[in-house]
Amino acid sequence: MAYVIRPVKAQEWQRLRELRLVALADPVARVAFNETLEAAAGEPDELWQSRAARSEQGVAPMTFIGEAADGSWGGMVVVLVETDEDVPQTHLVGAYVRPEHRGTGLARELFRAAIGWSWELAEPAVERVRLWVHEENGRAEAFYRALGFVETGLTSADPKDPAALERELVLKRG
Repeated sequence: MAYVIRPVKAQEWQRLRELRLVALADPVARVAFNETLEAAAGEPDELWQSRAARSEQGVAPMTFIGEAADGSWGGMVVVLVETDEDVPQTHLVGAYVRPEHRGTGLARELFRAAIGWSWELAEPAVERVRLWVHEENGRAEAFYRALGFVETGLTSADPKDPAALERELVLKRG
């Protein structure tokens, strides 16, 4: 299946909201996302409008979607820019592919776009791309490692379950 990978447009904010809510309702959301469905559903329209507008302007947080030939959105990934860290970096969050689009290569295309956008930033000049993966999300971790991400050794408690851990993985500019 072929996809057009592109930033969300300002007028598509309702579709962005809908895809995020679908992602959070997915059974794997418990380990894949830090936000709850209830919290996202309660966000005001202005938040979604701002996110979509910023993506169309090419400003972080940047949301890339994968659009199928029929116009449906198969998935998304969000890129944050972190300038308050020791190393200028971007942070990939909110990665999601609808079940019917899994195994099509869409996730790889979305990550390629997000990573490419990260390397193209002029200010700050990003030295690495990072993400966090839940210890129970082995499928996602294997995918990230196949893309070249490596574990840093840094861990953090899952905000929804302090007994569970998330691991930081990074991809350094090569």
